[in-house]
Amino acid sequence: MTIETFGEFRGAPVHRATLTSDAITLKLMNYGGVVQSWEVHGPNGPMQATLGFDTFAPYPEWSRSFGIIAGRLANRVHEGRFNLDGETFQLDQNEGRNHLHGGSAGLGRQLWGLEADRRSARLTLTSPDGDMGYPGTVHFTVDVMLDGPTVTFAMTGVPDRPTPIALAQHSYYALGGPVADHVLHIEAHEVTVTDPANIPTGELLAVAGTEYDFLTPRAIGDAELDINFCLYERAPAATLQGRDMTLVLATDRPGLQVYNAFDMPTIEAPGLGGAQYGPFCAVALEAQDWPDSVNHDNFPDVVATPERPYKQTTSITLLPR
Repeated sequence: MTIETFGEFRGAPVHRATLTSDAITLKLMNYGGVVQSWEVHGPNGPMQATLGFDTFAPYPEWSRSFGIIAGRLANRVHEGRFNLDGETFQLDQNEGRNHLHGGSAGLGRQLWGLEADRRSARLTLTSPDGDMGYPGTVHFTVDVMLDGPTVTFAMTGVPDRPTPIALAQHSYYALGGPVADHVLHIEAHEVTVTDPANIPTGELLAVAGTEYDFLTPRAIGDAELDINFCLYERAPAATLQGRDMTLVLATDRPGLQVYNAFDMPTIEAPGLGGAQYGPFCAVALEAQDWPDSVNHDNFPDVVATPERPYKQTTSITLLPR
């Protein structure tokens, strides 16, 4: 059966779709658009590539955005506030004074519509005017398509008035062996400088000679990464190689947030297959627009309109080594 009942959230059923190709099996929930499981078909059997839980119950309390569709604005907004067309909007402040991943009940914590067949699924959600403080009603669609070892996420947001939209697919990847030994390559010459609260200052930093220089593939090591890379090449934008699997990411977005979970607290609920999650357990690669773009005129524009709706296409290929 392609779609099954996987749990319950606030009195409503949570559904899960199973998509399969000759190379991977992906399980997708209507809760938050979450990728719950991402298995690569290896020579000795399936290999789990992502973080998640075996049942739905731990997700609302213990998930650290595992596999969600983050939005309406992925990443952070300074003090949850921005101005648009002469009006100030105050968003939900769910990370101290700031706004993160669309708020405490953002798109990654809502129930979407879900349709699926063997190799594709469609998620749909209408976010009403005022949702988490955002202006305008937005009709969101996320198409998830499998083609051999590649999963493509095609996302659209059609608003009824100008409003900022910037989504991100937020899976974490553990590709075998210690994360410190994962080899990372990113096609980015600059990163967006942030303050101690991870809010961009508006400055760009050249990566040459810094811990953020992954133009030449190298092991992540003991770096503490939670920063947006400004992509100049997007196909591919990044590769990540672990002991057992290799990932290649291509996107049409201008940024890639890389977070190696250095400060993730120990998750009390067991993860997939009984795994224990905590600091340095995986790497999140979040194709995105630049964080806090609504407050920086020198950053790429994220305001969508009825005539210019939001669109993103990101493809991730996972191969056994």
